[in-house]
Amino acid sequence: MAFDGITVANIAKELNDTLTGGRIYKIAQPENDELLLTIKTTDGGQKRLLISASASLPLVYLTENNKPSPMTAPGFCMLLRKHLQNGRITKITQPGLERILHIHIEHLDEMGDLCQKRLVVEIMGKHSNIIFVNDRNMIIDSIKHISGMVSSVREVLPGRDYFVPLTQDKADPFLLTLEGFKQRITGKAMPIYKALYSAYTGLSPVISHEICTRGGLDGDCSTAFFLESPEGEAMLSALYQAFDKIMKQVKDGDFSPNIVYENENPTEYASIPLISFGEADRRDFSSISKLLESYYAEKNQLSRIRQKSVDLRKIVQTALERNIKKYDLQLRQMKDTEKKDKYRIYGELLNTYGYHAAPGAASMEAENYYTNEMITIPLDPLLTPSENAKKYFDKYGKLKRTYEALSTLTLEVKEEIDHLESIQTALDIALLEEDLIQIKEELIESGYIRRKGGSKKIKFTSKPFHYISSDGFHMYVGKNNYQNDELTFKFASGNDWWFHAKGIPGSHVIVKTNGKTLPDTTFEEAARLAAYYSKGRLQDKVEIDYLEKKNVKKPNGSKPGFVVYYTNYSMMIDSDISKINLAVD
Repeated sequence: MAFDGITVANIAKELNDTLTGGRIYKIAQPENDELLLTIKTTDGGQKRLLISASASLPLVYLTENNKPSPMTAPGFCMLLRKHLQNGRITKITQPGLERILHIHIEHLDEMGDLCQKRLVVEIMGKHSNIIFVNDRNMIIDSIKHISGMVSSVREVLPGRDYFVPLTQDKADPFLLTLEGFKQRITGKAMPIYKALYSAYTGLSPVISHEICTRGGLDGDCSTAFFLESPEGEAMLSALYQAFDKIMKQVKDGDFSPNIVYENENPTEYASIPLISFGEADRRDFSSISKLLESYYAEKNQLSRIRQKSVDLRKIVQTALERNIKKYDLQLRQMKDTEKKDKYRIYGELLNTYGYHAAPGAASMEAENYYTNEMITIPLDPLLTPSENAKKYFDKYGKLKRTYEALSTLTLEVKEEIDHLESIQTALDIALLEEDLIQIKEELIESGYIRRKGGSKKIKFTSKPFHYISSDGFHMYVGKNNYQNDELTFKFASGNDWWFHAKGIPGSHVIVKTNGKTLPDTTFEEAARLAAYYSKGRLQDKVEIDYLEKKNVKKPNGSKPGFVVYYTNYSMMIDSDISKINLAVD
């Protein structure tokens, strides 16, 4: 799953074919490290170009989707608007096979003179950046500032010269020669596929394996094979030919974007056909942008939400760990109270038979009239039998009070642990920023976060998931505890069906019956939803409880999302919801 130099070459060609001659109509910065350019093309149409310098998921692709932007544009966005608004894109270039794009733009300055600028997009993992450069190769600004304190290799700051960082002695594959290839590949003993991407820029492990397969070699085989085997020279030449052929395809712009699937899940993608995956399912795309949007849309969304929910996750995790420690301590203390009845019996027997005890004795034997067994009672030799009895009754009283207090406290702490685990599951389910708002509000009301800005009422826009079963029944899934309560006790009718993972945190699933009998298929699909939106989604099978909503009760004063029920059906089911249709509301 590599955003390699060949993928960037494919993007460069697509953008050149689509955007060259177009004018930049709008510039937005939806995220701190992301730009969305709206471009009016020469054919009178309009295209959106998404550029992300996210450390976790840097991307460049054309999209039809718009994204909301902050009310006040960040400084970098304002600067680009000042310089590039209505600017014309003259070309898009890629230096060698580097993971870098240069978007060349011409525009009129304040004096009406024609100026040339470049928007440099570097797709380099955590070092990704978007850099605005003038015609003298000087950095005007960048979406991320990199000082000398952060990087000793290159500063990315206004006023500095722009240059591409060194690529660890890797060669440009467009300058491929047979002799140079042989020297680089046989120079060090390592797996052949690793030798390829270590020697040349723009290659990913996936493409390196692909070159090996096309050359008739096992990529995991050591490069020592070329020097030690009689066939080594011929096989090295075959590898070179396979590599050269792919590079000619890239030079000619002959791309075939495709995704390889295993068990219906996308595993790898590339801009050339991946024959190294044999009989695996492969889906071809007409556009690299469509491939990237399809492949990364969900991943990017989840990555963003993960970042935005980090503070909430930390609060929940800290509180959870604290409560678990408290609960474990309480259980140990509760176990200690099991001795209380023994001390009570000692006290009673001493009051009854204490006169038998010899003065200064360390123990005495007496018949336990509850069991008719003889027991030995330890004594303090310095105390009288009645004083020893009082000591045991005092111990009994203390342990009894502890037991009574802990009986309530352990239940409260266990309830708090269950509540926090349910919030943790809700954070895992969250897909949108508005989903996090409700979760944050629950943490505020539970006392884990202090409210800021007074008691202003918050408007919630997050809605439950809405699915439609194969039989046409509407199924709703709560994203958090507030939505769970809303669905179960305000939205659902008495004869609707309610589903939940047994004994673990998860969403309430409601199936609207409208007075009809549910088919078995709908029961199974609703159960799959309950399994998927629970803490047990990674298990092979999850036990699901289901019953009519009228039999679900909420105890007075209980936490959000907490319910009880006494009669239910159960089924074991997997959490595969890939074939269940998500409704378009």
